[in-house]
Amino acid sequence: MTELSAQPDLKEINALKKKLNWGEVSAIYHMASTSIGDLDGILTHGFDSAYKQILNKNTWNLELLGGHKSLDGTISVTTKPKIFLRHSFDEMGYELHCYPCVNGQPLYETLLKHPLCPFIDWYPESRQMLFRITNFSSFLIYTCNSGDQADKALVRYAYFRVEALINTLAQSFDIVDTDGLTIAEFYHALEKRQIKSQTSGLD
Repeated sequence: MTELSAQPDLKEINALKKKLNWGEVSAIYHMASTSIGDLDGILTHGFDSAYKQILNKNTWNLELLGGHKSLDGTISVTTKPKIFLRHSFDEMGYELHCYPCVNGQPLYETLLKHPLCPFIDWYPESRQMLFRITNFSSFLIYTCNSGDQADKALVRYAYFRVEALINTLAQSFDIVDTDGLTIAEFYHALEKRQIKSQTSGLD
């Protein structure tokens, strides 16, 4: 078995994948790897992602949060904006969703200039999905059934990358609750189902 470093980066994992498969990389791996790679630069890429938008304090309801803007444009708040997060898996892949907390409940609809919303304006269609790993549900199933060392390393890398992005959010937001299965929990559920299926086949 080819050894990976203790905390391999995406480049190292991709190199291992090619080595294990004589330079060939399957379409399902390539799609997952490319999408995960986009997460690495989500705060530095030029496009204005939903993840970047909610971290932009100019979109926050400063009156609710006890905030103010200094002469140099720096914004500070006395109360962190409250949000709910949800891990979501479907046929499109994995997504991390965000919902503002209004009156102690997650907001699922458009809300404009509401005094109790932590954001000035909230448009679910453009801000609710913070990011997506395309086709990741299928990749997790494939990896659980027949994945190699690189596939499993990519799953672990994706999990830790998402957790790091959530930790970044926690520095600026009060995350009231996080719902849904994490990538690790989803994968472990697949493993348990596979073991149960194999065991029942022996009866």
